[in-house]
Amino acid sequence: MKLFPYEFDEKFKRPVAYFSMEFAIDQALKTYSGGLGFLAGSHMRSVHDRRQQTVGVGMLWSYGYYDQSRHEDNSLKVDYRRKFYYFLKETDVVVEVQINGKPVYVKAYLLPAQTFESAPVVLLTTDIYENDYLSRTITHKLYDANEETRVAQEIVLGIGGVKALKALGIDVDVYHMNEGHALPLVFELMKEYPELETLKKHVVFTTHTPEMAGNETHNAHFLSRMGFFNGFSLEEIREKLDYHDDEFSLTVGALKVSKRANAVSKIHEKVANEMWKEVPGRCEIISITNAQNMRYWSDKQLVSWMLEHEDYQLVGRKKHLKHILFEEVADQTGKLFDPEVLTIVWARRFAEYKRPWLLTYDMERFRRLIQNSDYPVQIIWAGKPYPLDQRAVNTFNDLVAMSREFGNVAVLTGYELRLSKLLKQGSDLWLNTPRWGREASGTSGMSAGVNASVHFSIDDGWHAEFGKDGVNSFTIPHADPSLPIEEIDRLDYLTMMEKLEEVILPMYYNEPARWLEIVKNGMNDITLYFNTQNMVERYYKELYDYEG
Repeated sequence: MKLFPYEFDEKFKRPVAYFSMEFAIDQALKTYSGGLGFLAGSHMRSVHDRRQQTVGVGMLWSYGYYDQSRHEDNSLKVDYRRKFYYFLKETDVVVEVQINGKPVYVKAYLLPAQTFESAPVVLLTTDIYENDYLSRTITHKLYDANEETRVAQEIVLGIGGVKALKALGIDVDVYHMNEGHALPLVFELMKEYPELETLKKHVVFTTHTPEMAGNETHNAHFLSRMGFFNGFSLEEIREKLDYHDDEFSLTVGALKVSKRANAVSKIHEKVANEMWKEVPGRCEIISITNAQNMRYWSDKQLVSWMLEHEDYQLVGRKKHLKHILFEEVADQTGKLFDPEVLTIVWARRFAEYKRPWLLTYDMERFRRLIQNSDYPVQIIWAGKPYPLDQRAVNTFNDLVAMSREFGNVAVLTGYELRLSKLLKQGSDLWLNTPRWGREASGTSGMSAGVNASVHFSIDDGWHAEFGKDGVNSFTIPHADPSLPIEEIDRLDYLTMMEKLEEVILPMYYNEPARWLEIVKNGMNDITLYFNTQNMVERYYKELYDYEG
C-alpha cells in the first residue's frame, strides 16, 4: 500500500506512528473535541508539508464529540447525529482485540494523505456488523462518560491500532502517544519487545495536562479485567513497570515506558517535572512548545500584505474578514456588528479554570464597558463545554442569557474548525484568561495572532514564551498563585480591565499606527516561531531520533 504521495526528506525517514484519540484535520471530519485535536490536526498537516514518514492512528467516531446547537430559549443543546464520510478509504483490515474477556472486532479505514494534504491517518471503528450492539457503541462517542466504554476506547486505539498497522503492512519504528489514551499499545509491543529497556527505544509520549485531576487514573484490577494489559497479568505489569499502586495513572504508565517525553510549553515542562518527580524509573520530560499549521489557519492575503508592508491593504483585508465573521453573528443572533469597532473574542473549550466569565466578574463595570460610546467594543464568546460538565454548561447558558441585554455581545454555537477560523480571522483582540499554571500551552491564540488578532493573555503557556507586552501582544501579569482562588480571580480581573480600559481601547482608536505595528509584530513572530513546520522537526530531532 502506497501511503505517502511524496519522497521523504532525508532528515525524517524514521517511520513513526502518531496515536491520538482525536484529530481536527478538516471541518468535514468530526473526530475531535478541542485543543488536543487541533494540535494533532496541525501536526498531521505539517508532516505532509515537511515530507515526514509519519502516519496518524486515531478513532472513527460514529457520532463525533457532539453537535452544538440551541434549545428554544437559546440555551445549549447537545445533539448526536451519525456521521458519514465518503472520502475515507475502506480497507479490508479487521483485527481482533479482547475487551472484558470477549473478542471485539476493529475495522481500519484510511484518510489518504492527498485528501486534506495531511499525513495518512488510520481510523479505527468497532461500529461494524461483526460486533454485537454493546461492542459497536465503543466508537460511537468521543470521551464517553461510562468508565468501561472509555477504557474500551483506549484498548481499541492502542492495541487495535498496533495490530491494524501490522495488518496493513505499515512498518513503524517509533510509536508516539499524544496523551496517555493510547497506552495499551505498549502492552501489544511487549510481545515483540519483552525487555523494558528495548521497548522504551520505540515509544515516546506527549503530556498535555498540568493538573493532577486531569490525568486519567483507573483501578488497576479493573484495568486488568477489561483487558487493558493485553493478556499480561497485573502482577507481571506491576513487576515490569515497578508500579504497584492500586490506582493506575495512564500518565505515570506512559512515563515509565517511554524513552523520552515532552511537555507542551516551557512553563508546562517545569510544572510536569514537579508533578511527576516522585515517579521512580520515569523518563526525562523536555519541552516542545505546541504550534499550529499556518498553511491551514492563516488568511494568505493578510500574511502577504504583512510581508510586503502594505498597511492599507492589510487593514482593508482585516475589515473584510470581520464582515464575514459578522455575517455569522447576524445569522445566529440577529445582531449586526460594525467592522470599525474593536472586536474581542473569547473562544475555546468552556472549562472553569479557563474562566470564560472573567470579563463579567463585575457586571456593572462590564455594562459600562459595553455601553462606552467613546471607545466602543463588541464581544463574542464561543466554545464547547463537555456535555456532562454542568458547571461549564451553566456558564455558557449564563453568558447566553446575559448577552440578550446587549446588541454588541454575542455567544455563538457550533464551535468547530470552520467557526474557529472565522473567529480568528475576524477578531481584533483574542482574549485568554486561564488561571496561571493551569494552561499547558493554549494554542488558539497562535492561529488568531497570525490573522492580525492581537493576543491578550495571562502570562501562561505559550504566551509566556511569545509575549512582549505592548510590542507584539498584551499581557495580563498573573496574581500570586499561592493566594486563594477567589483572590486570584479578583486580582487578575482588575489587572485585565485596567489594561483593556486604559491601554488597549485608547490605542486602538487614538493610535491606529501603533496598533497596526503590534498586529504586524505578532503576525511575524508567530509565523517564525509558532508554526508546526518547526515543531514537527523538533519532534524528530528531540524525541524520535533521541538515543538516550
